[in-house]
Amino acid sequence: MKYENAASKFNWSLLGNIESGRTTLGLDMPVLVYRLFQFTLRDILEREYGDETASQLFRAAGHLAGMEFANNVLDLTGDFDYFIANLQMKLQELKIGILRIENADFNNMTFTLTVSEDLDCSGLPVSGDTVCDYDEGFISGILETYTGKKFDAKEIDCWSTGDRTCRFNVRQQ
Repeated sequence: MKYENAASKFNWSLLGNIESGRTTLGLDMPVLVYRLFQFTLRDILEREYGDETASQLFRAAGHLAGMEFANNVLDLTGDFDYFIANLQMKLQELKIGILRIENADFNNMTFTLTVSEDLDCSGLPVSGDTVCDYDEGFISGILETYTGKKFDAKEIDCWSTGDRTCRFNVRQQ
């Protein structure tokens, strides 16, 4: 896809000064509004380009967001335990989700992690399909920024598959 080889036009400053721009409404908004944006955008992308391309685009956007998030929100200076604790705190503080590490194999750089109460799918009806493509990219982008190595994150359990948490297998490429 052409976006893979093009330089990103996005940078953190494009998010603007939300505090000065939303002096009455503030920084927070309901998850409902986030999902309205995400699911209508996904619907249009699927109709225009097909399901697989829409999923690839959501992963790519999540990856870029994860890299920017890591560079602008996280403390990347500590060891892995410190990094994960900081990531867990920031994800919960920003109400993105509750991160837990179930399994970590540092020799092979593989991880199993869960994100509960996530923005993308917690509370959705069961469809049988995983839906957190954006989160796959977000996780891989964060880990790539911290380690300097590329990662693949694959959702294996999802609220939409009947589970009550999202579970991801993550491995270094």
